[in-house]
Amino acid sequence: MMWQSALTALVSFRAPPLPTPRLFYLLRLPPFLVCRISVSLQVERDPGGRRFCPGRHDPNLSRLPKHPMTVAFDKPEDDPRALWARKAHTRRFEEARRGGRVRHKAEGKLTISVDEYSSNPTQAFTHYNINQSRFQPPHVHMVEPLPYDAPKPVGHTRFVCVSDTHSRTDGIQMPFGDVLLHTGDFSELGLPSEVKKFNDWLGSLPYEYKVVIAGNHELTFDKDFMAELIKQDYYRFPSVSKLRPEDFDDVQGLLTNCVYLQDSEVTIKGFRIYGAPWTPWFNGWGFNLPRGQSLLDKWNQIPEDVDILMTHGPPLGFRDWVPKELQRVGCVELLNTVQKRVRPKLHTYGGIHEGYGLMTDGYTTFINSSTCTVSFQPTNPPIVFDLPDPGNS
Repeated sequence: MMWQSALTALVSFRAPPLPTPRLFYLLRLPPFLVCRISVSLQVERDPGGRRFCPGRHDPNLSRLPKHPMTVAFDKPEDDPRALWARKAHTRRFEEARRGGRVRHKAEGKLTISVDEYSSNPTQAFTHYNINQSRFQPPHVHMVEPLPYDAPKPVGHTRFVCVSDTHSRTDGIQMPFGDVLLHTGDFSELGLPSEVKKFNDWLGSLPYEYKVVIAGNHELTFDKDFMAELIKQDYYRFPSVSKLRPEDFDDVQGLLTNCVYLQDSEVTIKGFRIYGAPWTPWFNGWGFNLPRGQSLLDKWNQIPEDVDILMTHGPPLGFRDWVPKELQRVGCVELLNTVQKRVRPKLHTYGGIHEGYGLMTDGYTTFINSSTCTVSFQPTNPPIVFDLPDPGNS
């Protein structure tokens, strides 16, 4: 009968043999374009008895049959699924390397590499915002300042953050707190008379502890800068150039009413606090370094388990926008160091007067506490921030 003949033909069906190497040559098809397949399962599970011939350099997973089948490759590396996985791994590695996020163990310490966009922070911001939404919710959020009259929670320490006071401290109303954090530019040029005036102001404040770092305006605190300035025939800063070396050799010693940090740390009330004055090069001021490896070498000195980080300048994307120039000016390496390696609870800074305010990435709170505005008016109020005591965290 007809159905018996059809059944006999189906049972006796055998797939034709694979093309010979000579046929590959005649068809100009490389041998790796055809794979060995279990014929019985192909006929049983792949409707229509089609051969599956994936291209080695076209690992499109959609070309895999939807039905179970046995696929045998002459070489494991010819498997398009394995090739796709290798390419994906390579792509992620290259993106991480170019993005400055490759981390490895070096004597037990995580390291950050120089970012591909290090020299152009505006381009870096755009790239990471488009490709990773790195500076958009839910990754970052704006934070409202804590009201001065808000009660301090039990078991917390209240930090008062200020920066860029530029010898204009007379009219500043200082709020209640336990620890004062000043992140640099407390003077105009770092003249000894300015430092003494600032130290007197610190002495008048009731805080239990006061921690200070320098900024790019504290020229006399940067010994390398002063050594070069004295050698120059053209004096860009006449009042500073007239100083004798003995006038500023021990200028840090004039700060008797605070703890001064410069690439160093201190533990206060159980909090590890690290301070560094360095900023990307800007018109040749103090503590300026080129973007890239020079700054990264400084950030690599920051310990990994710091609770509070004090720098003079901002990291990329966090209160570093300069509207007049339509540019981002934060340091990319500082951002990667803070978010990928150090991860402090609080990162406070100044430097960019236009960037005053708070942000968070969900773990670290970023505070730009510049007191002076872009026109050098000391109208931005100090910012207070409460942190749970280490024993209560």
